[in-house]
Amino acid sequence: MPQLNFPEYPFRIVQNQGRGDIFDPVRRKMVALTPEEWVRQHTIQYLSVDLGYPLSLIAVEGGLSLNDLKKRFDLLLYNTAGHPTLLVECKAPGVKITQAVFDQAARYNMAFKVGLLFVTNGMDHYCCQIDHATGEISFLQSIPQYDKPILQSPPL
Repeated sequence: MPQLNFPEYPFRIVQNQGRGDIFDPVRRKMVALTPEEWVRQHTIQYLSVDLGYPLSLIAVEGGLSLNDLKKRFDLLLYNTAGHPTLLVECKAPGVKITQAVFDQAARYNMAFKVGLLFVTNGMDHYCCQIDHATGEISFLQSIPQYDKPILQSPPL
């Protein structure tokens, strides 16, 4: 797998019937090591190791219903009160982050109304803060640390 624009982490990877599997610490099981999963696992490590998000407050590949269609988000992070606060959309390293990718994340966010969106392909990362009362979107330099106030209050 390619080197990503994240710190290096010690992953548990095994070969299984000709394919690679990687251990997912949130789901607590081995999962197929696809290019998108490589990005997702780096993002999980970055959120937990570097930014202090507890693994117990991260949901991976959960379902949502959008206009009667079943969709799956990549990562959804919650605060300790159980309110979703950060939605993450992961793409494979070869997938460009375009307006269409942001539109996908924004559509998913219609179901959650989180205040933070993070979109990454492992090489390029974009984090934006959304004020649902005004509709204003502002891009941030990075995802805030877990203990920052915005992530501790429920979304509007």
